[in-house]
Amino acid sequence: MRARLAFIPAVVTAALLASGPAAAGSVVVSPVTVPEWKAVYGRVEARDMVPARARIGGTLVSLDVAEGDTVTAGQRIGTVRDDKIEFQINALDARLRALSAQLDNALAELGRGQQLVERGVATAQRLDQLRTQADVLRNQIAAAEAEKQVIVQQGAEGAVIAPSDGMVLTVPVTDGAVVMPGEVIATIGGGGFFLRLAIPERHAALLKEGAPLEIEAGAKAAEGRLAKVYPQIETGRVIADVEVDDLPTAFVDARVLVRVPVGERETIVVPRAAVASRSGLDFVRVRTAAGEADRTVVLGRAMADGVEVLTGLNPGDEVILP
Repeated sequence: MRARLAFIPAVVTAALLASGPAAAGSVVVSPVTVPEWKAVYGRVEARDMVPARARIGGTLVSLDVAEGDTVTAGQRIGTVRDDKIEFQINALDARLRALSAQLDNALAELGRGQQLVERGVATAQRLDQLRTQADVLRNQIAAAEAEKQVIVQQGAEGAVIAPSDGMVLTVPVTDGAVVMPGEVIATIGGGGFFLRLAIPERHAALLKEGAPLEIEAGAKAAEGRLAKVYPQIETGRVIADVEVDDLPTAFVDARVLVRVPVGERETIVVPRAAVASRSGLDFVRVRTAAGEADRTVVLGRAMADGVEVLTGLNPGDEVILP
């Protein structure tokens, strides 16, 4: 029987020591309290699922990432181009040239008007009109330059930026696709990875944050901790998060077997050396009033201090050690 990693509270060791050897090379067994485990499947999920969106509409002219790539915050992962932006910039440049020419003409007329006023040929009212005309053209040029900056910024926003460090999980578009503002170009999973469990609600009251868990990730066993239990029950199940130090993250949403403590029970634990296997059966040698005898037992899970005996022994039996 393959031994699995088990978490035994200190009460197990204390109980075995309390039972103590009744004589040299023997031990009197008594019930000990062990956790009751519930096997469920957890999913490997990213802590943060952040979409990288297109900020402008247009054609996706380049896509620099694929599923599984690792990105950093601020990294360019694609480029969206809107050809109308270049036309708008050209139109604003032409408008600025026209306004600049008009301003040069207005300033020349203002200079001549100033000379005519000094000679007494023109009125001050006419001079004020020329001055106002020049000020209006200056403001129009400033407004056109600000409008051009807005259009130039829109063109710069064609770069699709990774919002955070992490792994690219999905890329729902391809090169040459037409995208709209706000459309998702890629989904980034970041902030670390953890296991998310869905446990039947009948066990909700027995779940405790910080409780140790058994995790089987592939061919190896690992230890985890129940980090958070969510208060909302979804479709009859309690959602909980598990933190694992060496969690395999090659595949996101992969299912991993997790054993969760959902209570306690009493059982009998004997030292592993006290069990002998013959012909496919397990035996424990006990001392009775009639003498020593071999008793057939059914073993359960391996424990830190021995092995669990499901049937074949009773509390108070004296087990002889080899």
